[in-house]
Formats: sequence, C-alpha cells, structure tokens
Amino acid sequence: MTDRLGELTAAGVAVWLDDLSRVRLSSGGLDQLRREKHLVGVTSNPTIFAKALSDADEYNWQLRDLAVRGVSVEEAVRSLTTYDVRWACDVMRPAYDSSAGVDGRVSIEVDPRLAYQTEPTVAEAKALWWLIDRPNLFIKIPATEAGLPAITATLAAGISVNVTLIFGLDRYSQVMEAFLTGLEQAKANGHDLSRIASVASFFVSRVDSEVDKRLDNLGGAGRPDIKALKGRAAVANAQLAYERYSKVFSSDRWQALADAGAHPQRPLWASTSTKNPEYRDVIYVEELIAPGTVNTMPEPVIDAFADHGETRPDTVTGAYIEAQEVFTGLAATGIDFDDVIATLEREGVEKFEASWLELLDGVRKSLEAAAQGAGEPNQAAGENADAAVQAGGNA
Repeated sequence: MTDRLGELTAAGVAVWLDDLSRVRLSSGGLDQLRREKHLVGVTSNPTIFAKALSDADEYNWQLRDLAVRGVSVEEAVRSLTTYDVRWACDVMRPAYDSSAGVDGRVSIEVDPRLAYQTEPTVAEAKALWWLIDRPNLFIKIPATEAGLPAITATLAAGISVNVTLIFGLDRYSQVMEAFLTGLEQAKANGHDLSRIASVASFFVSRVDSEVDKRLDNLGGAGRPDIKALKGRAAVANAQLAYERYSKVFSSDRWQALADAGAHPQRPLWASTSTKNPEYRDVIYVEELIAPGTVNTMPEPVIDAFADHGETRPDTVTGAYIEAQEVFTGLAATGIDFDDVIATLEREGVEKFEASWLELLDGVRKSLEAAAQGAGEPNQAAGENADAAVQAGGNA
C-alpha cells in the first residue's frame, strides 16, 4: 500500500495532530499515531479542551481530588489541561529527540482573554512553561498587536512559542520580525538558541469561508468572474506567506542567528479541515506542500490524506504569480481583504474566548458535582490516576 503520509513527510511537511484529549492519551491512540502515521507534533486550543472535558469520564478522578482541595475553577482548569499537555509531551518525546528538538512539540495556549494584553500574556507563558516543565512544549500566543511584543519577550526568556491566529501577510511579517528580535534578545540573555523553537500558525480554511461568503453576497452564482475566485483565497494567501518566509529566512540577519544554532520559525498551516463540502477534503494539505512546513490536521483529515491524498513536489513556490492574481481579482470585485483579515482575527479571539468560558463553566459544574460525592470511596478513581501517572502523565 502507498504510504501517503510518509510521502508527505519526505516532501518536507511535518504531520501534526490538531487535537488532544485524555482518552486519546490513556488509550494509547496518540502514541499509535506517532508510531504508525508519521505524527511528529500536537496542537491544542481552548475549543479542543472544552470538547475533551465535556465528553470524557477520564477526568473524574482528578476533578474529585481538585474538589476535595477546594481549588478555584481557574486552578482546576490549569491542572487538568497542563496534565494532558505534559503527558502528551512525554508521548511525543521520541519525535523530539530524533529531530534534534525540531519536532515532537505539543502546544498549549495562554488564556485567550489575555489576547489584547502584553504583560499578562508573557507572565502566563512563563507560568505554563514552568508548570509543564518539558523541553518539547510550545506556548501558543495569538498574533494580535499586543501579542507581538509578548512573542518577543517570551522567546527572549528562552521559551518556545507557537504563534497562533495569523491570517494576513502584513501581520505575518510582523510575527517574523518579533521572532527574530526575540531570538536576538535570547542570545544576548545567554540562552542556547538551539533549544528554542517556534512555528507561525497561518490559518487557512477560515479565509475561504469568509471570502466565499462575501463573494456569494456579490452574486457569485451568476457571475463567472466571481465564481472563479471561490475557494482560492486561502491557499493563495498561504502561498504568498511562504514567499515572505523564504525571503526572511534567507537574509543575512537570519544567517547570523542560524550560525548561533537557531532553528527557523516554520510556517504551520492551521485550520486545514475543509469547511465547504464542495471542495476536496484534503485541499489544504495537497495545495500547501513545501519544504520546512508543518500541517496540523484533525484526525479525519490525517485519515483522508492517508487514504487518497496526493503528494506533489512543492505545490507552493511555483505558484506565487498565480496566487497574486487571485488577490488582484478579489480587489477588482470589491472585496476588501484587509477587512477580511481584521474580521477573522477578531472572530478568532472571540471564538477561543467563548470556548474558554465554556471550559470554565463545564469545570465549575464538574467540581460542584465531584464535591457532592467527595465523601464516598472511589477505588476506580485511584486506579485510573495510578494508570495515568504510570503512562506518563506524572502531574
């Protein structure tokens, strides 16, 4: 059988999973993906954790103990989520070691309510780094205006960063500037640059969803020029982002950092599940194959690519002119792409904040329920806790 994910890996695309849950950890499912499907990284976000904690009984023993201790909801959420991320870091450690620290990374996001606050974001990034205490951790920081100096300061402290919620090219250039400045400061602070890593998470499918909606409002169904632009903005946007990446990471400024042991900040294609059923289910993988990139996918997309994905050598670097023509066409129709980007960034923060609040509310209810039964013996809970610790979740 064709090893399609192996071919994708050989083409320079690191396969990461956009999901995490304690069920996936305790069942061995995550380790199986690492061993059998070329998985070399994991990303999480507030929405993923909200779903994980709402669906599983695997958290009950820890919730009971947290309820007995009378901890706050905020502390309980951090205990639950960092436990999972620490465990996942241990599962992915072989990929980290074999890649000399490039892959094998697991991401956890700062509280999304801090997205527009620089100093609290840096403080929380440091707290998460200390709390999880694994070298293959990524701290996710959103690429808001307030997030940019937080990215620099966090990297300067020697902490690896996954920059999230990038939608536009100009903001991406600012992210790369924040990265370079952060590494320069880290070097001045005496940190080993070879131990610091970063990715820049460029969101893909959401761009098509927003642009297509606006094209439809212009009468896309009845105008061939508009119809021809549907489903093309997201890939074109990412391709032009890679063009900017290639220029920055071939500069003399970058070479000086590389000579000091630094790893480049790889582009990471996020939001890669196809939202429009009319589009090919692996379009945001097949059309974004380029050396030195990461594609983080939900498991259904990983399975779909393993089943019928096509790996063509570098579908990005030869497409810059065509990609620019897409944006010329969008401008001609009256689509304000700057407004598209601003809308997506705002909505992205709002969605993650809503998921965080949902997570807090769910944990609050679970703590209350656990407190009511805290006086009852719970042998099964203890056994679950012991099993989890032995498996690597040594919280």
